[in-house]
Amino acid sequence: MKSKKKPSESTSNTIALNRKARHDYFLEDRYEAGLVLEGWEVKSLRAGRVQINESYCLLKEGEAWLFGAHITPLNTASTHIHPDNLRTRKLLLHAEELRKLIGAVERKGYSLIPLALYWKRGRAKLEIALAKGKHKYDKRADEKEKEWNRQKERLLKIH
Repeated sequence: MKSKKKPSESTSNTIALNRKARHDYFLEDRYEAGLVLEGWEVKSLRAGRVQINESYCLLKEGEAWLFGAHITPLNTASTHIHPDNLRTRKLLLHAEELRKLIGAVERKGYSLIPLALYWKRGRAKLEIALAKGKHKYDKRADEKEKEWNRQKERLLKIH
């Protein structure tokens, strides 16, 4: 009986992270969305040439869209295609999830923030979160709490 090889743990499925999101927003519900991509975009994602730090999601006419995601085309991209780095990309979500998101965004004043872009079973997925913006004093309080936790760890390590 042959044993199947497991994919190596060292290779990560994560393509890009939005680290600023946790600093700038209170994150609540998270959703996984598919992306409608062109061929050159998939090749660029595989090469890791994507940035989602400045990107955001909007809901228009019952559909979700990703704005501001920067996918840099590879030099080997086809000559008959003119790639657009900041193209608006459609997000694929279930109808029930879309209804929940529309309700939260339009009625409760939430924002949709992309958190991570990753591979799942060979398909690119985007993790998005319903988020409320943080004020400056909220960010300062978080920073103080992090610093206090670091100090506690140092004190416990010494004693």
